[in-house]
Amino acid sequence: MGSITIKTAEDIEGMRVAGRLAAEVLDFIANHIKPGISTGELDKLCHDFMVDVQHSIPAPLNYCPPGYTPYPKSICTSVNEVVCHGIPGDKVLKTGDVINIDITVIKDGYHGDTSRMFFVGEPSILAKRLAEITYECMWLGISKIRPGSHLGDIGHVIQQHAEGAGFSVVREFCGHGIGKVFHEEPQVLHYGRPGTLAELVPGMIFTVEPMINAGRREIREMGDGWTIKTRDRSLSAQWEHTVLVTDTGFEVLTVSAGMPAPPAFIKEHHAGSIAAPA
Repeated sequence: MGSITIKTAEDIEGMRVAGRLAAEVLDFIANHIKPGISTGELDKLCHDFMVDVQHSIPAPLNYCPPGYTPYPKSICTSVNEVVCHGIPGDKVLKTGDVINIDITVIKDGYHGDTSRMFFVGEPSILAKRLAEITYECMWLGISKIRPGSHLGDIGHVIQQHAEGAGFSVVREFCGHGIGKVFHEEPQVLHYGRPGTLAELVPGMIFTVEPMINAGRREIREMGDGWTIKTRDRSLSAQWEHTVLVTDTGFEVLTVSAGMPAPPAFIKEHHAGSIAAPA
């Protein structure tokens, strides 16, 4: 395990900008998600918005970690039973589908990483509940972030909430440190025991991005080497924010005017930690 980089004031400012831009791509694409559009069209819209409007770089495009082939698109579009890393293409969205769109932009060398769930038309009761519970899982995890807490505290509260609702937590993928590097230490597991793993200190920046399945937690990898699906074909949901550990708690960096409101339990206790974008 490598060391965790503590961000400087300059790094944090760069990460605020990148985080806001990533969130604004999701604001932009929200109005285009409707029956009849293909995931490939969503990718092109986001790509052009990042490159032409924001003058940012889509981090996933040609991203190639060891053991992988280069990722061929600019965003990830994970529909229904796809857990993560769905590659945009010919798939046409239809009423009742649920889709996670995962955006990472690079601006001035810094990465902003965030994802949201979207409903195509009216979702099923199960899909809506899964998305809501997963959203609460992410925010419960974020609410544990403060100096002196441990990464295990984040994973524990997410696991308790998901399993308490009858859902399961994907274990093969996790949140991650982020900065000038897309994926760095620490790994942020979405299950675990309180008081375990690395202690949080001010200046750490990482993602919290639970993947929660309606059925069992087991997954399978598709032949493209990227797309991950639930093994039992149950629905999966994910939400993601990039978060800074501050001197007193946390600051969510992937904020935008159109982002969904945090749950009431967050607004009540942590209102100052989710600064509206300037």
